[in-house]
Amino acid sequence: MKKFTYLMALLFVVLFFSCGENSDVFKGDVREVEEEVETIINSNYPLSDQMNNGKWVLNTDVSDEFKTSVLNEDKWQIQGKNDIYKSNFIGRAPSQFSVNNAIVEDDKLKILTKWEPDFNFHPTRTQTVNGVTYKYENITTAAVISKKQFTYGYMEIKCRAADAQITSAFWALGARSSEMDMFEMFGGHKTNADWRKRLKFNIISWNPDNFYYLPNGKGPVYTSNIQVEENTADDFHVYGFDWTSEYINIYIDGVLHPEGTILKSTLTNNGANPEKWVTDVPYWIWFDSETFPWLGIPEELDLPKPAEYQIEYIRVWQKN
Repeated sequence: MKKFTYLMALLFVVLFFSCGENSDVFKGDVREVEEEVETIINSNYPLSDQMNNGKWVLNTDVSDEFKTSVLNEDKWQIQGKNDIYKSNFIGRAPSQFSVNNAIVEDDKLKILTKWEPDFNFHPTRTQTVNGVTYKYENITTAAVISKKQFTYGYMEIKCRAADAQITSAFWALGARSSEMDMFEMFGGHKTNADWRKRLKFNIISWNPDNFYYLPNGKGPVYTSNIQVEENTADDFHVYGFDWTSEYINIYIDGVLHPEGTILKSTLTNNGANPEKWVTDVPYWIWFDSETFPWLGIPEELDLPKPAEYQIEYIRVWQKN
């Protein structure tokens, strides 16, 4: 904060002597300078904690600015590369992950969704949703996964959702334990304006011994629709997630969302129902796009060119 004060003082002196008695010009210039100063962001710290009161230290193993010509595969696994599929997940039918749909371009990670009926889709696997069976066909997407895990921290992503009826997701998965969906966006929903302005936040148990194990139909552990002011596919925004052993806070462009606090004490009824808090495990980060049949599936006319889920950076800080 002191450097901002010194800068403003210096600019005040310069503008005063350059403008003389023309106070109107002077006031206008000062306003412009103030606006510029306010836009200065220290990228070393979370947008919501620019003074670093949290004593954050960047975890470089799971952070990336994507300013390279190709994806850094020392940090990131492209789902399906060398026929390796973490969790045996090839995509949500009818879409399937393609290694060609995760690219770095224009200093951004881009997860592409394509209408690609000639792709080598899995010939036999299917998925059943709400009584309807879908085979893998026509649509390719992609997934990128961190090679290192971490436990607790402040996750910040600057991104723009794809403008199509597919998800733009940022989530985390533990080994046979649980999943935390920081967001599933559906920025190109054809008819539902709420979905175009929504971050779907979920906590899911994948532990069969947990009462809320999702396949039993008793999960998810927690789900919430975080509504934002603008369509997520219209522009880039900064989404922050402060994940601790006692709470999770969700920030939009540096501001805590009014409905973005998940307390362990509340979720577990002050410890009476501990099986509802399942996030105290190491996680891998995932970026992906999927088709959600219950929210609409793109048709050929919806994808005249690839839809792009664009990620400008991912930064993960942890306590010093």
